[in-house]
Amino acid sequence: MSETDGIFRERVTAERIAREGSTAVDMHFHTNHSDSPTTVASALRRARMLGVGVAITDHNTISGSEEALSSDSGVLIVPGIEVSAADGPHILLYFYDRGSMRDFYERHIRPFKRRSPYLAIELDTWEIIRRSEGYSCVRVAAHPYGYLLFNKGLQKCIDARYMEQEILEHFDGVEVMCGGMTRRLNDRAAALAERFLKGRTGGTDGHLLHDLGNVVTVGPSEDLDGFLGDVVERRTRIVGKEKTNVQKTVMGSVVMTKYIRYTVPSLRIHYEQNAPRVRRLFHDLTSKKR
Repeated sequence: MSETDGIFRERVTAERIAREGSTAVDMHFHTNHSDSPTTVASALRRARMLGVGVAITDHNTISGSEEALSSDSGVLIVPGIEVSAADGPHILLYFYDRGSMRDFYERHIRPFKRRSPYLAIELDTWEIIRRSEGYSCVRVAAHPYGYLLFNKGLQKCIDARYMEQEILEHFDGVEVMCGGMTRRLNDRAAALAERFLKGRTGGTDGHLLHDLGNVVTVGPSEDLDGFLGDVVERRTRIVGKEKTNVQKTVMGSVVMTKYIRYTVPSLRIHYEQNAPRVRRLFHDLTSKKR
């Protein structure tokens, strides 16, 4: 992507942020409230040092975000959660206030969590989106082309033909730069946002402390309401770089330790999520032989 597209693959610095807007936020970061070893306190110290805000988007839980919101850190906190849908996609939800986030979580996420708490809940993508539409929040498709062989991206599921393209209409934005994805897939995500005129966000999908702030979403507004409005109205610009393969390997190795105790239920969830793709592949292969 070129600079005119508003996506800049550069190191995040105060000077770079100042050239693009007033407020920079890492819109996708995890803590030890889900599958990361990073504490909220250390994440906030780093964010303050870097001069950026942060959305703590732990998997299927808001306790990390609430801890951050209760702190006196001086850091802009975007209330958020990353919800893992039963049919695969990861959905980033950002709320305009803490009360709405808590109400949504208590009514629509907590009752549907499974034995592997950081993987899929019992609700599918359509149901999660339907339930979120009763709240003032911003809905963003996280890493829409998925990770590796997993169908953890919305557009990956659409392209595999077991989800309708129509569902993207119910999202406000697309994560166009995810630190854990390859540049090629992030470029495809950016093209997707342009094609459907969706808001753009960027975040590290960080789990380790030094990840935080390496990809940020920059907007002209200084307060939370204005910043989320910048996302929806497509006024944001993205600055940062994807992780190297070595960084991805290190992060993946650390994250895996968080799932060891949930090995059996995690394998079951992965099987359920990938079964539609296997069935589709089998159907296509058998159709060609006829």
